[in-house]
Amino acid sequence: MIKINNLSVSYTDKEKKLFALQNINLTIEKNSTCAVIGPSGCGKTTLIYALAGLLEKESGSIEIFGEKQNGIRKQTGLILQNYGLLPWKIVQENIALGLKVRGEDPKVIETKVNKILNKLDIEGLEQKYPAQLSGGQKQRVAIGRSLALSSDLLLMDEPSSSLDEISKEKLQNLILKLYKENQLTLVIVTHNIAEAVFLGQKIVVMKDSGIKDILDNPYFGDESLRYKMDFYKICLEVRKSLEKE
Repeated sequence: MIKINNLSVSYTDKEKKLFALQNINLTIEKNSTCAVIGPSGCGKTTLIYALAGLLEKESGSIEIFGEKQNGIRKQTGLILQNYGLLPWKIVQENIALGLKVRGEDPKVIETKVNKILNKLDIEGLEQKYPAQLSGGQKQRVAIGRSLALSSDLLLMDEPSSSLDEISKEKLQNLILKLYKENQLTLVIVTHNIAEAVFLGQKIVVMKDSGIKDILDNPYFGDESLRYKMDFYKICLEVRKSLEKE
């Protein structure tokens, strides 16, 4: 499991220390999903970056699957809001990037990349550059790069924020499918209530650099959940939590 204990992250603004995260305590079970939601500036993205090992802690600790976090972890995949794709490399090269850095055999890389192209339904796009792709296609390529590295922890920062509603739901369906197929632990930051409910087994509501509420979602994993009244009941619970003083 992931254990976050009394985590605080600070920054300096005009010589004054301010907290982006303050005394965060959170446990996330292995092979589960956690959606983090809250208003802009509440610390959601900082939490993801801290889990990725990209930020220095003011205090506290993070333990990932039994090991204390010290810097960047090899099996943690991070997918950013802007996709993080290299614009001068084609799709095939973007997906293979991490494998090449690790010195994998070219034939192994080719086999892995082809399997991922098929799994993510982006076959035929392998020779295209990121500028030639739609937002949804770019996000699939970014996900493919993490899958290529056999990530067991996938961190996603507002993955569908730039997509239209139909593309957003298709991406959410894909993320749920990949979670089920790959035994991942998934932490997703979102400002979208419906997305948090569809993808969050546990829903963490943040406010003012801290955790305000934690809701369990008993209906998580139901691919047809959006068509049921239970979906809207949980959405309402999350909305009330967000609006609560």
